[in-house]
Amino acid sequence: MSKPLKQIHLAAHFPGVNNTTVWSDPRAGSHIEFSSFVRLAQTAERAKFDFFFLAEGLRLREQAGQIYDLDVVGRPDTFTVLAALAAVTERLGLAGTINSTFNEPYEVARQFASLDHLSAGRAAWNVVTSWDAFTGENFRRGGFLAEPDRYSRAEQFLRTATELFDSWPAGAIVADQDRGVYVEDGRVGAFTHHDQHFDIEGRFNVPRSPQGRPVILQAGDSDAGREFAAASADAIFSRYGTLEEGQKFHSDVKRRLAAYGRERDDLLVLPAATFVLGDTDADAREQAAIIRRQQVSGQTAIRFLEQLWNRDLSGYDPDGPLPEIDPDLGENHIARGRASVRMHRDPLATAREWRERAEAGHLSIRDLIIEVTGRQNFIGTPAAVAGSINDLVQHDAADGFILVPHVTPDGLDGFADTVVPLLQERGVFRTEYTGTTLRDHLGLGVPARAAAPVTR
Repeated sequence: MSKPLKQIHLAAHFPGVNNTTVWSDPRAGSHIEFSSFVRLAQTAERAKFDFFFLAEGLRLREQAGQIYDLDVVGRPDTFTVLAALAAVTERLGLAGTINSTFNEPYEVARQFASLDHLSAGRAAWNVVTSWDAFTGENFRRGGFLAEPDRYSRAEQFLRTATELFDSWPAGAIVADQDRGVYVEDGRVGAFTHHDQHFDIEGRFNVPRSPQGRPVILQAGDSDAGREFAAASADAIFSRYGTLEEGQKFHSDVKRRLAAYGRERDDLLVLPAATFVLGDTDADAREQAAIIRRQQVSGQTAIRFLEQLWNRDLSGYDPDGPLPEIDPDLGENHIARGRASVRMHRDPLATAREWRERAEAGHLSIRDLIIEVTGRQNFIGTPAAVAGSINDLVQHDAADGFILVPHVTPDGLDGFADTVVPLLQERGVFRTEYTGTTLRDHLGLGVPARAAAPVTR
């Protein structure tokens, strides 16, 4: 008996401020005007995507202690944008990145529970940590946390928020013809949580939301990040979108679930991916090459190289060869506030690998950076792209993809109009929404209430 076809999950990522955006494209629009968010979200909903994803950064990017001048437009507040989008969409999930290092559980739980009510059950939370003092300077706490402490805080943050989400018992709200809606259960909203990170108790003032609690997303690739996702997340982002690497990652995170009493389908693997469509595969490849050179200017290439070399390389020609000197293994000079955290775990080994790659391909600095910084790409005709996506999902390299257009706000239109119908014809993607909540779209049930709160 043949294996049933897996249904593909698709999400749309609003690219915001990053070097993947092609600012020079005539179609490029604002990354902060509300109309841009509306356009991308409504296109995703028209195509029956699972959710719209908005990344948030709590700082402007910097390098060598200076604001990164290729990337300074900023990011508006996530909750403000998603709450506004809830009013102009009906079924599309609304996912936002909210930091667990520089926020507090009560305020985040209250904001997400409110968003889930306002959207009738479409909220999702991408739980992230922060690891640099440059961001910390914006907050009273300041500084940064070592990796084990970051994940420890994130785990307790999510556990505490979950206790708050679940603090309203079933039947706590009573509808009465004479008195209206009122609270009958005296225990409603009561919580207490004491651990090394949080020492709080009180009353949570938002009823349990339509999904029980928002869908939880996670993006860590380290062993600790994968373990955190296996224990607590509903979906994990991945940078492994090719068949072999994707299957390894998919298998690894799925096997971890059993230790937490979870099933394989309780966690979805969703790599980020870009796409370039053409009338022929050759046309698409030619256009993709042009786009990559627009995304990685000579200045951007030098910036990326400096992150590995830990040196000022502004005097190097981006169209010339890699530096003959080795990376500086001393204090991190390039990314301020990250002295204990390097962008590359073994700079010398990575530099050797890049040199070998550049020599073999006769690549300049810019050519090399274009190659090593590229994420999963789907390049070809709509039929070829639909086939590639379906093959990867059916062979368990992913459960779906988070698509990142290179143009905002209308960069998703071509995919929605040409690739989605082909996936629908194959019977691997919905033609209509069959549920109303994001958990419905993702095939996830309403979670049971959490265990009793952690106490001293």
